[in-house]
Amino acid sequence: MRDARVFDDFYAGHVRRLTSQMYTMTGSLAEAEDLTQEAFARAWQNWEKVSGYADPEAWVRSVACRLRVSVWRKAANRLTAHRRHGIPDEVPDVSPDYVAIVAALRRIPYEQRRAIVLHHLVGLSVEDTARETEVPAGTVKARLSRGRQSMAQYLSEVGVGGDRPSPGTHVRIERPGSADQEVHHHD
Repeated sequence: MRDARVFDDFYAGHVRRLTSQMYTMTGSLAEAEDLTQEAFARAWQNWEKVSGYADPEAWVRSVACRLRVSVWRKAANRLTAHRRHGIPDEVPDVSPDYVAIVAALRRIPYEQRRAIVLHHLVGLSVEDTARETEVPAGTVKARLSRGRQSMAQYLSEVGVGGDRPSPGTHVRIERPGSADQEVHHHD
């Protein structure tokens, strides 16, 4: 049986040192924290066995190092694949309107952004969006409405298509490689 108090004491006594060691190895505090936390999570999953080792800290450190190597290998494999296959011959152009829409989406709350992307860009119905986001359809409608209102101020600032959209007009979103979608603009 895993003893949470013993593990908590072990964690508290070693997490800073191990994070510091991983930071020294990786040069990135965020990566060091991620690797250390994942290694401790694995230690907790195997605590019955790990707690019996002569040096549980060494086990956690070695797991963190193996995780780092795994991350490095995945990155190297992605780079190799990219070099092997290169850039696709046809990269669709991205319209300035699309760039403006994406910039506006980044400035609104996540749940509103998610609803707008799923409904307007992916093309899901309100009901399908509600199912995917696990909220009632009314909540999706409210998020869509609030999201469009929030986006309108940012789209007005940048002037989608070079001009400020008139109230009640539709802004056409041209997604690379897909059919266009329209977002209704309100003032």
